[in-house]
Amino acid sequence: MTCDMNDKKVLGVDDDPYILKILGEMLARFGCKYTLARDGVEALEILEKDKFCIVITDICMPRMDGIALTKEIRKRYPYIDIIIITGYDTEYTYTDVIRKGASDYISKPFNIDELEAKIRRILREQALKAELFRLSIRDGLTDLYNRRYFDIKLREEVGRTLRQGHPLFLVLFDIDRFKDYNDKFGHQKGDRLLKEVATIIFESTRKNVDSGFRYGGDEFAIIIPYVNRDQCHNIAERVRLNYNKRRFEPTSLSLGVAPLINVGSTVDEHIDRLIHNADQALYRCKREGGDKVCFYPNCE
Repeated sequence: MTCDMNDKKVLGVDDDPYILKILGEMLARFGCKYTLARDGVEALEILEKDKFCIVITDICMPRMDGIALTKEIRKRYPYIDIIIITGYDTEYTYTDVIRKGASDYISKPFNIDELEAKIRRILREQALKAELFRLSIRDGLTDLYNRRYFDIKLREEVGRTLRQGHPLFLVLFDIDRFKDYNDKFGHQKGDRLLKEVATIIFESTRKNVDSGFRYGGDEFAIIIPYVNRDQCHNIAERVRLNYNKRRFEPTSLSLGVAPLINVGSTVDEHIDRLIHNADQALYRCKREGGDKVCFYPNCE
């Protein structure tokens, strides 16, 4: 079994050095990446510095017990699953630890098969949740982020920009004469073209920095942080040129670009203005015949 899901790890917590050693040996045998802590306080210090998918913790420990640790993890790291280790003399039942926020529990002395089965189940559930979340934020045709996630991501980026003061640009673009292309070649070819636009976005933007979205129909969006105007223009122009290389005649791309302009209003007002300005730049491209990149006038 492997616990290596996107480099996630298991954190084992117990004040008994012997139990902690056995727990580490079991996790190593399962193939898990793991770290060990001697109590809840040390566990929280470790959680601040690294990411973990599961915490396995004893209940009775000095400084901070397993129940208090569970409450803190639930508050700070709600995505982490927790397995609580209980002894025969504990006052807590299975129902009690689940109500406190644990995902599962295991009694001492625990055996290797039982622990492995519980970890396997949790990892399967985490993988399923991750896939369901991925599907909820992705466009079914292109696999770009969808409009729902655009709203979430743009709010996140605008908020970060207003706090930190770095540049942020929004690109809105659509396919010129897409209806003509659909009418001539059929909707299946039109769908292939939309998928190709997604590929072009992935090829033309910075991985793990820029974010591409299917905004709706044949409309797309790219959120571009941490660049100046020229750098943003280069990214948008790269999208346009890479599209033209595919030769989807008679189509082309019109790309409207706008910067976030901090005018001291609310986050919602900044978002509305940013989208409006990018729209205005896009409409200008369309009026001028398409196949070009246009910046919102205040950026020039």
